[in-house]
Parts: sequence; C-alpha cells; structure tokens
Amino acid sequence: MAKVAIIGSGFIGRAWAITFARGGHDVTLWDADKEAPARALDFIAVVLPDLEANDLLNGRSPADMLASMTIEDDLAAALAGATHVQENTPEELEMKRAIFARLDEAAPADAVLASSSSAILPSLFTENLAGRSRCLVVHPINPPYLIPAAEVVPAPWTSPEVVERTRDLLISVGQAPIVMKRELDGFIMNRMQGALLEEAFRLVADGYASVEDVDTGIREGLALRWSFMGPFETIDLNAPGGVRDYVVRYQGIYENLFTQMQRRVDWAGPVLETVERQRRGRLPATDLVKRQAWRDRRLMALAAHKRRAAKEISE
Repeated sequence: MAKVAIIGSGFIGRAWAITFARGGHDVTLWDADKEAPARALDFIAVVLPDLEANDLLNGRSPADMLASMTIEDDLAAALAGATHVQENTPEELEMKRAIFARLDEAAPADAVLASSSSAILPSLFTENLAGRSRCLVVHPINPPYLIPAAEVVPAPWTSPEVVERTRDLLISVGQAPIVMKRELDGFIMNRMQGALLEEAFRLVADGYASVEDVDTGIREGLALRWSFMGPFETIDLNAPGGVRDYVVRYQGIYENLFTQMQRRVDWAGPVLETVERQRRGRLPATDLVKRQAWRDRRLMALAAHKRRAAKEISE
C-alpha cells in the first residue's frame, strides 16, 4: 500500500481519491480552499454506497474506503511519504506553473508528479523544474472511478521509467492507461471528441438535424459499439475481409465527406441559441444536477455490466 497525494479536491480530485483508495492506497487530500477537502469527503460518502451496490469497490466497504482518506491543511504534510502526486488545480497555465514549482520542491524526490490537465501540455509548466523528469500529465475521463481510460502524456524530458511507473500504477487501480509517445495539443481524447463535436455543431447549424437527433445517433447507434470496441476494431469487424477490406470498400465515401467537413461553425455563434433552447426544452437548468447524478448511476450500471460481460463472454 502506497500513499497518493491529491492536490486540488474539486470534481476531479475527489474522483481520483475514490479511484486510488479503491485500488488499496492511502489517500491524502489538500486544497488551497481549506473547505474543499471536507466537501469532497462528503460527496464521496454519498457516492460510495451506490458503488458498493454495483460491486464497484473491489470488495472494500464504504467505511474502509473513507478510513483510508485523510485531509491535510499543510501542503508539505500532504506530500510527505507520497509516491504519486495527482494535481487537479484549475486549467490555468500560470497556476499549474506555480503549484508544480511547490510540488517539485516539497514532494519526496522519488514521487511522480502528475497533472490532471485536460489540455495544457506538460512541457509548458515543467520545463524549468529541477525534477522535471518525474513530471507528466495523467488526464482522466471524468469520473475516473467509473470511466477507466486515462491519458498518460510525457513532456519531452519525462523519464521513461516514470511513464512506466505511472502506467503500472494506473493498471493496478483498475484504470486503462493510454500512453502517448509524445505530447500533442488536446492529447487523444479531446482530439477525438472534438472531431465529433465539430460535425455535431455543423449538422445543427446547417439545419440538417436537431440536437436530439444527433444525440440519438450517438446514444442509440455508434456508442453502443463504442462502449466495448474502438473505431479500428469496429471497422475491422464491419467488412468481411477485415480492416483492409473496409478501407477498400469505404474510404471513397469518407474522402468525399472530409472535404465537406473543413468549415468550422462558431459554437458560441447563432447555433448556440438553437442548441441551448433544445437542450433546455428537454432538461430545465434546475434539473442539471439531478441529471448528472442519473448519468453517474447509469455509468455505474454500465461499468458493472462490462465487468460481468468480460467474465461471461470474455474481453
């Protein structure tokens, strides 16, 4: 059992706390907002019984999970003895630079320093650190205790041994690491999601489909396969002769579509009025928090189903 320090205890930090504690680690939470860690533990206490009911605590009880989590007001105390530090401060470059300077100075010399940044390249906030070789990004898909994929993004100077240690840690706590060979704007997940969102906004802005029809196409169509297969396996299984056969048959279709996809629609332009009006027609703003809880319960059910299916049908 190792110690993991959670630096920043908001939405992402509290989710990581569940993930690492479930994996058998002691977790310490710290935040510049001294009230944030207590709020995080309150949230965690509410979520844990649902996770237990779906057999998503790896046999641990909610009480045992909570007992492995502590709060520290002092940053140095939070970092003391940690082998992995997961930073979750706001997505602001100067804030990342400032907190990583403090982490590099105060954390044990052999601790990995990981950022949950979803878009800021690790090279931009670690270049001038004495311990820059132990720094990288570990970007989760929120919440990581329900969605296992996590992007491991090294800076040009990140030690390969640190990348491997991080990958091994993530696997040990039930995550599915995506290890990038080098950093790239948007990493992998945001680039894939961004491509889909660009087309979704275009289809609505140009009057081809409603917001709900686009959502239906993903929810009741593509996502059903994507929940257990990636795009390359999907096309490999969608042609009699596999991926090469698919490319021969269908590349021309997508080549034609690609030329039509080169125009951006400003998401904040007139189309936003359409998207927001249609979304608020289906879900009033006052129900957003309730629907977020519904989403998480559905994700729990999906995670439980995937575990059972992996045993009964195989991976």
